[in-house]
Amino acid sequence: MTDANSTSSAVTVVLVHGAFADASGWGGVIERLHAADVPVRAVANPLRGVATDSAYVASVIRQVPGPVLAVGHSYGGAVITNAVTTTDNAVGLVYVAAFAPDEGETLQDIEGTSRDSVLDSAVVQTEYPSGSGEEALIELSIDPAQFHAVFAGDLPDGPAAVMGVSQRPIAAIAFGEKNGVPAWRSLPSWAVVATGDKAAGADVVLSMAKRAGARITEVEGSHVIMISKPDVVADVVLEAVRTVGS
Repeated sequence: MTDANSTSSAVTVVLVHGAFADASGWGGVIERLHAADVPVRAVANPLRGVATDSAYVASVIRQVPGPVLAVGHSYGGAVITNAVTTTDNAVGLVYVAAFAPDEGETLQDIEGTSRDSVLDSAVVQTEYPSGSGEEALIELSIDPAQFHAVFAGDLPDGPAAVMGVSQRPIAAIAFGEKNGVPAWRSLPSWAVVATGDKAAGADVVLSMAKRAGARITEVEGSHVIMISKPDVVADVVLEAVRTVGS
């Protein structure tokens, strides 16, 4: 057993970002995990679809020596939900303003039930090559003019504007794919719910966290709560590390 005030160095934290973002959003959390001597890795999520992204993240987790705590933000929550069911070394999950879908659900159906999310009104579609002939596929991004209000409402204008113009689009197929058997059925989970989340929608995020049986921390803030409140998110991750590492 580990001491209640210590952290097991045996557990590696794997951070998975979501749509319209990249791994740099975990910067503040990573700094705090490093200060606690917790091994951590932030994955570059491909954002090409649930099945594709889950397979990629699962491969990363399987190659990490020892036990892994998987942490997902937003769409990254759906990815870890599917990914860790195919790994042997994942020992827990942390959802940060994240989707925790059940088997057979799609993210677009989940979003459709939210009264808090305004994401649909801000999303724009563009095309990208499929790599097969002249076929084009659809990807989604957030209108940069609306990015601050929809995605990062509690950040200053400047940083939010930078995020808006440097966001990574996600393949539209990701929102229509059915999710598989969820890892939260067999692993302990934690959830940080941002009460001002207008992207995923605070209401559906809370509902999914409750259904998953997660230990829930509600905090005032926007969808990018790991940026605006890194202390809160890091504390939840460290609590999870202590629990699964004991």
